[in-house]
Amino acid sequence: MSNRRDFIKKTTLGTLAISSVVGVSSFANTKDEEQVVLTEKKQKKPVIISTWNHGLPANKESWKQLKDGKPALDAIEAGMKIPEADPTVRSVGYGGYPDREGKVTLDACIMDHNSNCGSVCFLQGIMHPISVAKKVLQNTPHVMLAGQGALQFALSEGFKEENLLTPESEKDWKKWLEDSKYKPVINIENHDTISMLMLDQDGNLSGGCTTSGAAWKMHGRVGDSPIIGAGLFLDNEVGAAAATGLGEAVIRTAGSAMVVELMRQGKSPFDACKEITERIYNKHKSHKDMEYLQVGFIALNKNGEHAGYSLRSGFNFAVSDDEKGHRMEDAKFKMSWDK
Repeated sequence: MSNRRDFIKKTTLGTLAISSVVGVSSFANTKDEEQVVLTEKKQKKPVIISTWNHGLPANKESWKQLKDGKPALDAIEAGMKIPEADPTVRSVGYGGYPDREGKVTLDACIMDHNSNCGSVCFLQGIMHPISVAKKVLQNTPHVMLAGQGALQFALSEGFKEENLLTPESEKDWKKWLEDSKYKPVINIENHDTISMLMLDQDGNLSGGCTTSGAAWKMHGRVGDSPIIGAGLFLDNEVGAAAATGLGEAVIRTAGSAMVVELMRQGKSPFDACKEITERIYNKHKSHKDMEYLQVGFIALNKNGEHAGYSLRSGFNFAVSDDEKGHRMEDAKFKMSWDK
C-alpha cells in the first residue's frame, strides 16, 4: 500500500512539473507570437491615397505640403485644389460638366482625426469648394451648408464668385440637350469625384472629397461626396474610407462608414472595400441603375495599409508613400462592363 501511495504521489508531482514546464513554454511562445504580430503591424506613415488619375497630381502637392510641415487638412486642401482648378478634369470644379440646366454645382467635404467635419453641397460660382468646406469646419458650429447659404458663407469668408462653365463644357451640354438622355456612366473615360485619404507623420487620419457631381443631373441633386458617412468617413482609431461612382448607390448603403466599421471588426482594407461593394451589387442587381452602375471604394487603415475595389473594371487610384513614391494602382473589381 505504501509503495502504491508513493507511486501515486511521485506521478502526481511529476505531472505537475511537466504541466508547469509546458505552461511556461506555451506562454513564452504566445508572447513571441504577439511580438511578431506587433512587428508585422508596425505603422507605415505617411501615406496618401486618392481616386482616379487626377489624384496623382493632387497627391504630389499634398505630399509636398506634408513634408514641408503643413497640417494634414492644409495639405489635403492644397492637393485637391489642383483638380478643382483644372478645366480638363471634367467632373471636379472648374470645367466640370453642368447639370441639365447648364449650371455647374459643386459638393465637397473634409474631415480631421478628431472627427471634426466641414461640408458644402449644391454650391455654385466658387472655384474651390474644398476650401469652403474647410472654413465650415473651422469657422461655424455646423457640418454642412447648402446652396445659396453656402455661397453667402463663402463670400463672407472672402471667396470670389466666378463663372465655372467653360466653353468646352457649355458646348458638351448643348450637344447633350439634343437628345437629353441621362446615363451617368462613371469610369476612367469620365472621371468622377476625387476622394483623398491621408495618414500623416503623426499617425493621424484625415480625408476629403470634392466633385461637380454627375453630368446632366437634375438641378439641385446632391450625391454622396459631401455626406459624411457616405462619400467619406474615418475613425482615427481604425481607418478611413471614401467612395467614387454613382452617389445614390453609395448613399443607400452608407458606404464609407460601413467600410470603416468592417475594418473595426478586423477586416483588411481590401476585404472591407470588397464586402461593401458586394453589398451594393446585391441591393442593385435588379435595380434600374444597374445598367450603368459603377461604385468604387478606397480605404486606409491605422497601420498604413491601403486598398481599392470597384464593382466594374476601370477604377484606379493614386498612392504616395516613402517606400515606393508616387504611383497609380488599378483596383480589383467584381465584373467587367460587358457583363
